[in-house]
Amino acid sequence: MTTTAARPAIDQEHWQQRLDELAAKHSVPGAALAVLRVGEDDDGDELVEAATGVLNKSTGVEVTPDSVFQIGSISKVWTATLVMQLVDEGKLDLDAPLVDVLPDLRLQDADVARRVTMRHLLTHTSGIDGDVFTDTGRGDDVLERYVAALVDAPQNHPLGATFSYCNSGFSLAGRVIEVVTGKTWDAVLRERIIQPLGLTHTSTLPEEAILHRVAIGHITPDPEQESHPVTTWVLPRSTGPAGLINATARDVTAFARMHLRDGAAADGTAVLSAASTAAMQAHQTDLPDKHSLGDSWGLGWIRFDWHGERLYGHDGSTFGQNAYLRVLPGQDGSGGLAVALVTNGGHTADLFNDLYRELFAELADVRIADQLEPPAQAPDVDLARYVGTYERSSITTEVFERDGGLVARVIPTGAIAEASGATTEELELHPVEQGLFAVRPPGYETWMAATFYALPDGAEYLHFGVRANPRKA
Repeated sequence: MTTTAARPAIDQEHWQQRLDELAAKHSVPGAALAVLRVGEDDDGDELVEAATGVLNKSTGVEVTPDSVFQIGSISKVWTATLVMQLVDEGKLDLDAPLVDVLPDLRLQDADVARRVTMRHLLTHTSGIDGDVFTDTGRGDDVLERYVAALVDAPQNHPLGATFSYCNSGFSLAGRVIEVVTGKTWDAVLRERIIQPLGLTHTSTLPEEAILHRVAIGHITPDPEQESHPVTTWVLPRSTGPAGLINATARDVTAFARMHLRDGAAADGTAVLSAASTAAMQAHQTDLPDKHSLGDSWGLGWIRFDWHGERLYGHDGSTFGQNAYLRVLPGQDGSGGLAVALVTNGGHTADLFNDLYRELFAELADVRIADQLEPPAQAPDVDLARYVGTYERSSITTEVFERDGGLVARVIPTGAIAEASGATTEELELHPVEQGLFAVRPPGYETWMAATFYALPDGAEYLHFGVRANPRKA
């Protein structure tokens, strides 16, 4: 390991201790952390790793820095990178209709099928229902079959009208990659990103992951009970481009390093052009909810405003596993900072907030964005206007009044709800201002936002969980 002369070395023992302490505090069974500080030259990089806890409470196998976790939706940035490589090569146009590549594309809204573009997919603005997890098997034709089944997926909002997090769109993007390259998404990822970056512990398939120390997710259906291992390890293969990459925290920071280095691998190989690297980080669309995650989106990347400092990154969630990546571009003699945290259950958002607050303050003098909290004195808002049922694939949310306040009953539905063990929960909505409420699940310290809003055509939505949930008539 080499370090930049201008800065003291990152204190590995300190961050190991903090990871141990905070993971225990927030009931996280196991976690691994990688902190990569990129120097101004190729010899100036500094990598510090820490690991804590167990991979599986049933076996007691310890987490090490070489342990592999599911990084979930951080995979979307990898898929977006593949898309931008094809843009660099002149094989794809972000603003051309997808039917130019997929002439047989059929969606519930025929007009959307004719007009939807890759830019819509990478910015989550297509309006295709984002949580369609159709299991189309294990064969190499899974994405072809998945896209064919999208004809039955609801259109949650008009094309380009708002932002709604869309897993479906990235499986569709993965299919476009397959058609353009003539190879499976898994093979293209391996050839174009995993191998050029020298990522020795990154894969997409269970039979590849099992060659390493692999984390098992843990869930807590009842807040009063301890977490236990999940009974379903992985999402369907058809969700690959949206969230099926397995990796160490170290490999995730190596991927981030390429983006900090204008698309270059550690050996200087050009993986992505500098122009496309910058385009991915640039502003594309705003979020209706600027409190729960970032304030805007790039091409694949989430954009964060931390008290005037612009960061980018992504989070990921699968069956009982959560991953976090934040990237701070270079400043004051540094090539930038990338921090990856991978976890397998517990109150991971609380662990993330506590740990990253300390890390970025100490290593970069950057303060994490303030958390949304309900005011001490509740404002006077019209609660009745928000009462109703809001529904999308995989989730139904019933909002109703009780004891002078609003409650959201969140009901998981469909095959994924059964596989994950998710159960119905009721959440109090604490008013912050008209249309904005703070929500906190039992046992958590971190608040989320519930935002009620309407489109210009009058259609009403609840933006919750980074998704636009349309109100049922």
